[in-house]
Amino acid sequence: MTIPEPIKTSPLVLGLRILSSLKNPSYRLYFFGTIAHFAAMSMQIVASPMLVYRLTDSKALLGTMSLVSAAPMIAISVFGGAFADRMQKKKILIAGFIGSAAVSLLIGLALSTGILNRENSGSWWILFAGSAVQGTIMGLMMPALQAIIPEIVSRDQLMNAIALNTLGMNVLSLIAPGIAGFIIGDASNFKTVYFTMVGFYVCASLFILFIPARSQLIASGNKIMTDIQNGFRYIRKDSLILLVLAFTLIVVVLSMPYQQFMPVFSDDILKVGAPGLGLLMSVSGAGALIGSLILAGLPNKKRGLILLCSGILAGISLLVFSFSSYMTLSLVFIFFVGLGQTFRQTIGSALLQAYTQDVYMGRVMSILNMQWGFMSVCTFLVGILAQVVGVQWVLGGLAILLTILSILFLIFFPGVRKLD
Repeated sequence: MTIPEPIKTSPLVLGLRILSSLKNPSYRLYFFGTIAHFAAMSMQIVASPMLVYRLTDSKALLGTMSLVSAAPMIAISVFGGAFADRMQKKKILIAGFIGSAAVSLLIGLALSTGILNRENSGSWWILFAGSAVQGTIMGLMMPALQAIIPEIVSRDQLMNAIALNTLGMNVLSLIAPGIAGFIIGDASNFKTVYFTMVGFYVCASLFILFIPARSQLIASGNKIMTDIQNGFRYIRKDSLILLVLAFTLIVVVLSMPYQQFMPVFSDDILKVGAPGLGLLMSVSGAGALIGSLILAGLPNKKRGLILLCSGILAGISLLVFSFSSYMTLSLVFIFFVGLGQTFRQTIGSALLQAYTQDVYMGRVMSILNMQWGFMSVCTFLVGILAQVVGVQWVLGGLAILLTILSILFLIFFPGVRKLD
């Protein structure tokens, strides 16, 4: 009897597997549309916090800016999910991208005309108003952005499609922050960044425009509030959906606030300025990029276990980064922060979309989207505490809590751990 040789996976076969969802024309349009959207968001992650910090020199206002966007995002997301189950999702996305372009354009004009500057005391309110509008737009748009994927690709391609989408986002996270930091430079050239963001948002809307509209609309009730209530009942009864949502919420709330305070690390702790900030964000994006490449080629196995371990990885890495005062050490561990976060983001979203009934897809995604609003509330509290005990101690404490809770989930919730 001869023993068959193990099947070898060539780099070409692996590459084709990673890119398999791009064979779908509708997904290609969606992919490039979200790439443009992520490019604008990645630049904003660098530009907005740094602009607020340079205008005000206030850590508290850095956190408050996140809170301003949190309230509408939390309140509006449930409506965004219900609308996503009632309306054509592409129309919601196009409206959201155009609205985001308008916000960026107004801020760019305010910078160009001198209305928004350090000498004009209190002009930072313009950024806060833009943040509130942007939070509302995100609340309405993001459930549709996530829920449209199962309409474009088959269920067995969901993991690959989401991983590719995350891959594109992470490529932009690797490139765009560095570009934004370079453009801003020592001359504080923020207006060029905002005008560039306008162009990306317009491109995103054009790509989504050409995705074929799905004629079948899932939700058919007469009252939007009834749809929302039914969505919450469904989540409460399905324990696995509830637990995956709860874990992703915990990881986002505890691990993501550090991004808003990166200007404090770059200017005050590591003393590397805007170019260093761009480098830190780019290295984090590199970790996320490697993670998304790994996930795009993986089969749909042990995804629950990987999700829980990603929380532990993110917690430990963020703990070391929080107390590091050396740029090289910070770059190493910010890489693993990005790696852990992309595992959480991709696998959490893939599991929810794979196990959620179609009729509730938009509403479940709306609850997932609320995590960003709760993260903003946590960021606000971090800003307040950082004024008293220092940003390193606050973020380090959150990292310890994240590690402990991830271990507890791993031990006490075998149903999530065993999910494929």
